[in-house]
Amino acid sequence: METGNAELKDQVRIEMEDLVDNMCMALNDPKRLMVLWALREGPHSVGELSDLLESPPSNVSQHLAILRTRGLVDTERQGNSIYYHLRHPKIIVAIDLLREVLRDEIDRRSGIVASDSQDRGRTR
Repeated sequence: METGNAELKDQVRIEMEDLVDNMCMALNDPKRLMVLWALREGPHSVGELSDLLESPPSNVSQHLAILRTRGLVDTERQGNSIYYHLRHPKIIVAIDLLREVLRDEIDRRSGIVASDSQDRGRTR
């Protein structure tokens, strides 16, 4: 049974390394998260994303290239324009879950700070 457990741990370790190498590296920039968030509503061109994100087209293009390389966005040509869309729309669910965890943690920390402040007030 230990061999099976070791193989499972190795498999999970490999998957976690792949997750960090591919997905986490793509998601570790706020601008890229905003690009993905903007694409949740549907396809957009670089120009449209640039306007939505109030960012230069060259910067948006760089972020889209990373997201495309990492497999998070795809392209579709329509005439002379290229439109980007989410390859895996469920990435928005993952981002929303991370945002929820962040909000919960902020609330937890706020509660600790408030509790600490009240405790300090009582000791005076």
